Amino acid sequence: MRRIRRSALLVLAVLAGGAANDFGLEDASGVSTFEPKGAFGDYMAGRLAVQQGDLDIAADRLRLALVQDAGVAEVASQAFVAAVLAGRPDAARLATGVIDNAVAQLVLADRDAKNENWEQAEARFAALPQQGLTQILRPLLIAWAQQGARRTTAALAGLQPVLEEQRFRGVMALHAALIADLGGFASDAARLYAVARIEYGGLNLRLGQILASWQARQGSLEDARRTVRDMVGTNGDTALAREALERDVENRQVRNATDGIAETYLAMAATLRQQNANDSAQVLLRLALDMREDFTAARLLLADIQDAGKQAAAAAQTLASVPPSDPLAVVVALRRASLLDGMGQEDEATRMLEDLSQQYPDRPEPLIQIGDSLRRRNRFHEAAAAYDRAVARIATPSRANWPLFYERGIAFERDGQWAKAEADFEYALQLAPEQPNVLNYLGYAWVEQGHEVDRARRMIERAVEQRPNDGAFIDSLGWVQLRQGDTAGALKNLERAVELQPEDPVINAHFGDALDAVGRRREAEFQWRRALNLNPEPDDRARIERKLREAETAPAIPASSSGTANPGRGAP
Repeated sequence: MRRIRRSALLVLAVLAGGAANDFGLEDASGVSTFEPKGAFGDYMAGRLAVQQGDLDIAADRLRLALVQDAGVAEVASQAFVAAVLAGRPDAARLATGVIDNAVAQLVLADRDAKNENWEQAEARFAALPQQGLTQILRPLLIAWAQQGARRTTAALAGLQPVLEEQRFRGVMALHAALIADLGGFASDAARLYAVARIEYGGLNLRLGQILASWQARQGSLEDARRTVRDMVGTNGDTALAREALERDVENRQVRNATDGIAETYLAMAATLRQQNANDSAQVLLRLALDMREDFTAARLLLADIQDAGKQAAAAAQTLASVPPSDPLAVVVALRRASLLDGMGQEDEATRMLEDLSQQYPDRPEPLIQIGDSLRRRNRFHEAAAAYDRAVARIATPSRANWPLFYERGIAFERDGQWAKAEADFEYALQLAPEQPNVLNYLGYAWVEQGHEVDRARRMIERAVEQRPNDGAFIDSLGWVQLRQGDTAGALKNLERAVELQPEDPVINAHFGDALDAVGRRREAEFQWRRALNLNPEPDDRARIERKLREAETAPAIPASSSGTANPGRGAP
């Protein structure tokens, strides 16, 4: 895995200022005029494209560099990895030029598997390094190659040693169950599926789909539907897909050995994603999709990683090929709408969400997403109206619905409808009594109003106990301490809040107020000016500027408000 990780990172290690600036060639305006030509130019352009997330351009330019200078091993390696990350079909051809690369060995073995050359695929998988990630992948991939050759007994026997180990036992048991299931070893499959269910501890989307399929095909259709219901819950995006997932339960989730190889890559990619090893996770997901193009679970995870890497357009493209007939199509549609919204295509996103709200007239999720979008754009009155429509679709609110009332409360508060906002915050606390986001937001709002300050402080303290490293929560505690005259405690907490969230203008302004309260006027002015440079909201900017004006004439200023409740403060 070290080799895989290093190779991926070498591609990503581009020059932050652009290749041209390394040569110091700029015109009078400071714009670089140097444009490297030939293999070097294509190589540098490809590296820059990778950094910017333009993987198609990166693959094209690095391939051109390789054509012009085929003898350079680093160019061959980076051209290959770029082709894998871009999902290019020529990745297998490029892999033959970097045979010492573990990813290249996986690509070549996968090509053998797709051609049903199972003996050669097994040999390539067996030659993988027995260390790092490939040490985990190796037994699973060998077993799937053996299953592809209809050697089910050998595949299960090969997995037995790793099944006895505690690490990754759930994943190993699930794949052994899938192999036994495909091979017709029903009793072994039943036992191994049960082990997987226990070892996983809870149902994720993919595990739930696989287990429900097994139950339905064994004649336990009601158990299968119950598994789907347990998997999706009653709220959230996947809840909209419940009926489609229930209709799909009798279909095999893993139809053959090549699907099983794709499933292996997805499982390991999900593990890497949890560890923030996103570069390597993307490589494995591309391998999964090369083995199984219709693998929606892999597309959703890849899009999630791409979006986290600020590649929203690439994420939307990853999801674009999922057909409306897919059981997870509605989940994909909600995700695509969110991506389009983030890309500035709000009207298209809203249209998609309104269509979904009509297709699912009893579900609040599309309307909640509309409200969230409007709230992010400071259209609070319209956001509250969208949340109203969502609330109207919930017959009996439960604990799981607290975020909706909390978010509507924020919209009401920012729209100047405090009575409605306060009612929503208190109702959210009825649904989830110790929810730290709500405790902090309502407590902070009360402190700003000078209302129930003692109770507000207790609420904020309970929030901080649950999230002791949340800068916004610690800022709220410091702010209420300052309002109550505890300047020493306020100074300590507000300084820590700034350390935790140095780019928050409200927190910086509060720290300035605390410094001023203890007579450290020059430091306070510095902090207020810093807050102004962090683009505060208009009302906050006006208050901070007023403090600076007053500081020029007044010897001291009593502690006073420098900000209203921040909609991002503690928001989920």
